[in-house]
Amino acid sequence: MAKTAQELAKERLARIEAAINFEEPDRVPVWGFGGDIVPAYSGYTNYDMCYDEEKTLKASEKFMRDFPFDSSMAGITGLDGRVFCMAFAEYDDLSPLMTFITGPIHDILGDKYTRFPGREIDKTAPAQFIGGTFMEPDEYDQLIEDPVKFIAETVLPRACRNLETPRQAMATWVRLGMEIARSGAFMAEFGKMNAELGYPPFPMGWGYAPLDIIGDFLRGVSNVVLDIRRYPDKVKKATEAITEWMIKYALAYTKMGTKYAMFPLHLNEYLSPKLYNEFYWPYLKKVILALHEVGVKSLVFFEGRHDAHLETILELPKGWGIAYFEKTDVVKAKELLKGHTCVMGGIPITLIASGTPEEIDKYVKDLLEKVKPGGGFILAPGVAAAPSDTPLENITALIEAVEKYG
Repeated sequence: MAKTAQELAKERLARIEAAINFEEPDRVPVWGFGGDIVPAYSGYTNYDMCYDEEKTLKASEKFMRDFPFDSSMAGITGLDGRVFCMAFAEYDDLSPLMTFITGPIHDILGDKYTRFPGREIDKTAPAQFIGGTFMEPDEYDQLIEDPVKFIAETVLPRACRNLETPRQAMATWVRLGMEIARSGAFMAEFGKMNAELGYPPFPMGWGYAPLDIIGDFLRGVSNVVLDIRRYPDKVKKATEAITEWMIKYALAYTKMGTKYAMFPLHLNEYLSPKLYNEFYWPYLKKVILALHEVGVKSLVFFEGRHDAHLETILELPKGWGIAYFEKTDVVKAKELLKGHTCVMGGIPITLIASGTPEEIDKYVKDLLEKVKPGGGFILAPGVAAAPSDTPLENITALIEAVEKYG
C-alpha cells in the first residue's frame, strides 16, 4: 500500500535527523534541489517564478511530486538581503522578514544589489546577485561606531533608488510592509502543499558571516580583500561590531521555533588560512556558538573549495550542526569530521546536468561506499540549483541510485 503523506514526512524527517545525529538511518538521505529546471519542467520562465505565485506553486508541486527527495526545495525565489536585516537588527520581530530580496521587493526598493528577470535581465534568466560598493574606505570608523545606524542611514539610500530621500523612503517602507504581509499567505500555501506531498517541516532560520556583510553589501568582494591588507585593524573592528548584530538577527528566528540556521559563506574561498583564521572564522564561530548555546544547529554552506580550512571546524562543539560543501572532497571531510559534524554534499551539479544516468549511478555507488558507514552524511548537489536543460532522467537516476546504494 502507498504511504500516506504523514507517514512519508515522518520517514523523511527521521532519516535526516538520524544523519545529523551521527546515527545510521534506513538509507542515506538525499537533499532536495531546484533551480532553473523547476519552471522549465512546467513550461514556465524564471520571470514566472519571481512574479507569479500561482505558477510558482504549480511548478514546485509538479517538480516535488515527480522527483521525491527527502527534503523539499525552497519556496522563495529570492536573493540575499542580509544588509536590510542589519538595518532592522534592533527589532527582533522585523529583522527576519528582510532576509530575502524577492522580485516584488526588488521593484519596491529599487535596489542595486540584484537583477531580476523581466526587469534588468531577460525573462528566461535567473535572478542575479551582483553586489556593489556602497561604502568608502574612509567610512570604516562610522561603521565601527554604529553599524546599524550607518547601514540604515548612509548605505541603504545609496544602494536603493527608492530610499534616496526621506519622502521616498516613507512610501517605500509602507509598500514593503504591505508586500511582506501579502507574501505570508503564499508561504502558508507553500507549506500546506509540502505537507500534502509528504515533506516534513524543517524549521530553518538564517545566519551570516559578519565579514560577508562587508564584502557582499558594503565594500564589494575585491575591495574587502584589499582592505584586509590596507586597513587590517579597521576591518577587524568593523567585523567585531557587526558580529553582535548578526547574533541578534540569527537568534530572532528562535522566537519562531526554528531548530536550524542556514549560513551561506562567500569569502571563505578567497582567504588564505592565515587571513581566514584572523579575519573571518573567529567572528563566524561566535555566531554559530551563540546559536548552539540555545539549542539551534547551524547548516553552514562552505562555498567553493574549503579544504584549506577544514580543521577549523573541529574547534566547534561536537554535534554543532551540518557542514555542507560545494567543491570540497566530502570523503576527506567525512574522515576528519566523523562523529563530530554531519557532512553534506558530494555530487557535482555538473554531473547531474551533463552526465548520463549510468555515470550518475556509478558515481553515487562509489561515493556512498566510502561515506555511508557510521551515518552522519547527507547526499546533496554541490550547488542546489540545476540548469533548465538538465536531463530529467538524470534526476531520476540520482534518486534511484540512492535507493539502491544508500
